[in-house]
Amino acid sequence: MKQFIIYLILITVVLLQACNATKHVPDGQYLLNKANIHTEIKDIPKDELEDYLRQTPNTKVFGVLGMQLGIYNIAGKDTASKWNKSFMRMGAAPVIFDENLTAMSASQLQKLFVNKGYINARVDTVVVRKNKKATVNYYIRSNAPYLLRRYNVKIKNSTLTEVATDTSRSLIRPGMLFDVDVLDAERTRVATVFRDKGYYNFNKEFLVYSADSSLNAHKVDVNLDLRGYLKLAKDSVNAQIFKQYKVGRVIFYANSETNLTTDLQSAQIDTTRFRDFLLISPSKKFITLDALVHNCYIDPHSLYNDANVEKTYSALNSLGPVKYVNISFRETASNVLDCYIIIVPSKTISLSTEVEGTYTDRYWGLGAKLGLVNKNAFKGAETLTMQGRLAYEWQDPIWAQELGAQIGLKFPRFIFPVGTYDFKRNIHANTEFNTNLSYQFRPGEFTASNVGAGTTYLWNKTKYHHSFELFNLSYMNFDVDADFKARYFTTGLYNVHNYDSRFILRAGYSGSFSNFNPNRPLRDYTTYRYSFESAGNLLYGMSKLLKATPSSDDGTYKLFGIRYSQYIRGEYNSSYYQIIDKNNRFVYHTGVGVGLPYGNADVMPYERRFYSGGANSVRGWSESKLGPGAYVRNNVARDYNQVGDLKLDLNMEYRAKLFYVFEGALFLDAGNVWTIKAYDEQPLGQFDISTFVDQIAIAYGAGLRMDFSFFIARLDLGVKLYDPVPTRRALRWRTSPVWDDLAFHIAIGYPF
Repeated sequence: MKQFIIYLILITVVLLQACNATKHVPDGQYLLNKANIHTEIKDIPKDELEDYLRQTPNTKVFGVLGMQLGIYNIAGKDTASKWNKSFMRMGAAPVIFDENLTAMSASQLQKLFVNKGYINARVDTVVVRKNKKATVNYYIRSNAPYLLRRYNVKIKNSTLTEVATDTSRSLIRPGMLFDVDVLDAERTRVATVFRDKGYYNFNKEFLVYSADSSLNAHKVDVNLDLRGYLKLAKDSVNAQIFKQYKVGRVIFYANSETNLTTDLQSAQIDTTRFRDFLLISPSKKFITLDALVHNCYIDPHSLYNDANVEKTYSALNSLGPVKYVNISFRETASNVLDCYIIIVPSKTISLSTEVEGTYTDRYWGLGAKLGLVNKNAFKGAETLTMQGRLAYEWQDPIWAQELGAQIGLKFPRFIFPVGTYDFKRNIHANTEFNTNLSYQFRPGEFTASNVGAGTTYLWNKTKYHHSFELFNLSYMNFDVDADFKARYFTTGLYNVHNYDSRFILRAGYSGSFSNFNPNRPLRDYTTYRYSFESAGNLLYGMSKLLKATPSSDDGTYKLFGIRYSQYIRGEYNSSYYQIIDKNNRFVYHTGVGVGLPYGNADVMPYERRFYSGGANSVRGWSESKLGPGAYVRNNVARDYNQVGDLKLDLNMEYRAKLFYVFEGALFLDAGNVWTIKAYDEQPLGQFDISTFVDQIAIAYGAGLRMDFSFFIARLDLGVKLYDPVPTRRALRWRTSPVWDDLAFHIAIGYPF
């Protein structure tokens, strides 16, 4: 709490200094206060126009407060002072109005509109100077734009003409703006597709447009053709650019960073061959040919393909023992290209340590991890990961400890007992084997040990990431304290099935998608994460097939005398990032989860159920202290009934860069969890379509984050606004919050 007050005081000082924005503006000069763009043209978004300004004002928080400038202004004018240097480094210097940059901005805006078809566009600037501040207004005026009437392809090559006139993929449409950027993008598309068909010597610079704008009503006819010098050149030139190539051999050089020629002239080289793949390496090779072939999309005897070259770059560079890759081609015979791939090794063994801490509503957690990674365990780019974990949790008078270990082995290829070599190679998937062991000790409650193993396949396709869990088998063993049983089991306060020893044999799929473009980071983007899993069906089917006899005590089927779980579970999360500018953004998050026990199970396994509240959910509540539904919490430090089978999270957060490494946030959260079935231990917790809206909790709050690039430390203060269970006060709406309505959260990373 003290730290929070200190941060609040510091921010207040910064805001006061921000009001004195011109403190470091020299006499005769002006602080750039605003840059306004005025236009009635709706075809080009305003946020795109702002990218063309060569000078913009200092970043503002909430649209009005110059936090970074305020930090800079705390500094005095003595630049030799260490304190002044520190504040100047943490803040941002005032942006001084520059007439030359303003003129360049106007020129860039005009060029943009001309390129978009507004040939007569004009940009005027009006600068208002007052109190050492300057406001720049850009007024964009234009007549009606030029539109494309007709598009013709005049290239005398049937394959290229077919590519260019493919209306299903072409970017050019009659009636569109005469947009130079779109025309250039179409030229790039045509050349790329043509190269993907084996035409190695072709590039987009061979293509040129001609336009006829002599028509009435601002209409333009556009023709695509080869450049004039190519049409006039001898047949040999045309024959070269229209020559279709196949790949001959693919030759890998597993080389050090020394000169390749020197290595090849050395006697200490080794050669490995598989089909038309060849590996040339020092006698002490660092990677096998098989690992390289499985991550190479360039196939001998196939047509040259630009896209496959880019995929090969990406796949090979992702291998742990590879530092970087260089790919080149050399014509060795008529219509044949040999591919040469240089592989430069990197360091493969690393040791990592990690300390993690959490604090939520007087509930503390502290953990440490020690990990060892070998990115080339068996010389085939296999990644071996070994990790140990030790964690403590406490909330007076309860404390707990956890010990865990995990071993993972990831192969950069598809491993399966059946299937041909070519089939497995063409899938281009990674195979991951994992084993884990954990031990939990909660004095006065229980001890639990968990051992598990599984196999997962991972692959990527464009912006999508996929993960298929072939199987995951885990065994959870509980040893429950006798007094704990007597106090909570016999009274019906806790669901006894949460503490049953059990087997879980599950399979599942998960995926993610993001349309974030690193080349255009100031564009809005969306991310999705989704997963589905099913458990127990194979074991249940085997029990029925073998006509096994259910247990006499509870009527369920068991494996080695232990009950196994049967359920289905799905989860979906989406986030929309609305970018205001480089330092301000809104993030909207929706999370939904559903789990259903059936067959051999009466309840979902505790660890696969959902909870609400905490640093990544509805932040007005501590972790697992919200819900399910209108369930009234037991008067215990840790209530294990506050979990559900149905989850809903709705979040909106505003994030702003403040100064130095500090970021601020304002948020509004809503959500809860519910049970699908009615359980005696969780009264009022079952989902009901007629009442669930009234059971959606609402919270608001503010946060402070510290972005250290390699990780983000986060402090959030959540306040209850609407409580579906008014246990302490009669009103559900907490318009006058008290101390019990507050929840502090310390965490690592963004909440979503």
